[in-house]
Amino acid sequence: MEGKGRSLPLRPAKRGEGLLPYIARRVLLSIPVLLIVTIFVFVIMRVLPGNPGRAILGPEADPATVEAFNRAHGLDQPLPVQYIRWLGDVLRGDLGRSLIDGTPVSTLIAQRLPATIELTIGAMLVAALIAIPAGIIAATRRGQAVDHAGTILALAGLSIPQFWLAILLIMYFSVRLGWLPASGYVPIWQDPLFNLKVMILPIVVTGLRESAVLMRMTRSSLLEVLHQDYIRTAQAKGLPGWIVVVRHGVRNSLIPVLTVGGLQLAGLLGGLVITETIFVIPGFGRLIVDSIFNRDLITLQGAVLVAAAMVVLVNLLVDILYAWLDPRIKVSGGVRS
Repeated sequence: MEGKGRSLPLRPAKRGEGLLPYIARRVLLSIPVLLIVTIFVFVIMRVLPGNPGRAILGPEADPATVEAFNRAHGLDQPLPVQYIRWLGDVLRGDLGRSLIDGTPVSTLIAQRLPATIELTIGAMLVAALIAIPAGIIAATRRGQAVDHAGTILALAGLSIPQFWLAILLIMYFSVRLGWLPASGYVPIWQDPLFNLKVMILPIVVTGLRESAVLMRMTRSSLLEVLHQDYIRTAQAKGLPGWIVVVRHGVRNSLIPVLTVGGLQLAGLLGGLVITETIFVIPGFGRLIVDSIFNRDLITLQGAVLVAAAMVVLVNLLVDILYAWLDPRIKVSGGVRS
């Protein structure tokens, strides 16, 4: 039979084709992940050494007072009972109350999270504005002086301790020049101008470090793409070099960059403790650290759960951007190709 043994050519998926079912599948897959996360968070919090009641009430508290405290907060019940009760409260949007002062954990997180989100978004914008153009320039001028300079600056950004760079910038821009506040925080909806002044230094400090990693990934990814056959074909057609790089090279090299950027974004949302401490920003990272020091078990497990949920959300957004950027990714049928 004519055509026997021949395979039909694969049709690349159009951008956005089947995107909504793909998003729905990814959301459904995130549910068991979050459930597993709740189990790990709960178990890890409970295997920490020490008695939460004893740690909060102090070593001078008598055993009867400690026992009454644990009973009042349900810490004396079997672990399966505690987990089911806690999970049921979480599904209703109740993360519990702080063991220190009884403040709802959701309120504490709502108070601390906006500062961290603002700092994270600002730092990633600074990192992208520095890293992507620098990586493109370094890749297109491989082996030249500008490439070596970019490599040196990227290694310097990775090697310089973040706290040391923060102190240097505070000494110069705050102490010597007096242009910017050295510390403090005001929500952007209360005083946008002062908020901008306060957040410039921590955003720059964090963004410079993240840009070093992002720049190296952009350079290596673009170098790999520029050696592909379709790039040489586009060059052979007489297209200007910048069109070949921007239209054919940069977009196809963004997948690894997007992966690293997503990991950086997820890490910053819960890992800005040093920056928030130096600049006295009441952020989400400091809430986690304070909860550890105070043995505030309920606040800690609620904050860790929210941090894990943000990581899952960031990964979901990165997967969606994959399907949007690369038409070779099939988003129909649940298979990527």
